[in-house]
Amino acid sequence: MISVTRKLEFDAGHRIPDHRSQCRNLHGHRYVLELTLTGDVVDAPGASDNGMVMDFSEIKSIAKQHIVDPWDHAFLVYRDDTAVRGFLDTLPNHKTVVLDCIPTAENLARVIFQTLAPHYHGHYGTQLRLARVRLYETPNCWADFES
Repeated sequence: MISVTRKLEFDAGHRIPDHRSQCRNLHGHRYVLELTLTGDVVDAPGASDNGMVMDFSEIKSIAKQHIVDPWDHAFLVYRDDTAVRGFLDTLPNHKTVVLDCIPTAENLARVIFQTLAPHYHGHYGTQLRLARVRLYETPNCWADFES
């Protein structure tokens, strides 16, 4: 097995409602997302992805469709954070993503993994699988979710 990693970035706001410091306030981050896939190298002469685990552009395309584009410049809010949800509902055409968990880096990494894993599994019969999601909340702080 070989692993490949693709990095993407997006901006999003959130808050951690019960946090004892600044993170309880509305704020945003420049998130950096690393997706690591493992699998066998494609052996299909003449195929565009011959010699690859998966074409990096395909890894990006799937992640953009299901996570990056929906979350970029959105506010990620916990469904039970009713005060903020009520406020966001007053903003016309605001991009809000309602989550079933508090939007910590740890929970977001898990949500991303669970959302994307089925889209990568078994690609071209190469035993491909999403092995790890690493989500940087800041350059010095990140969470990993691994299968």
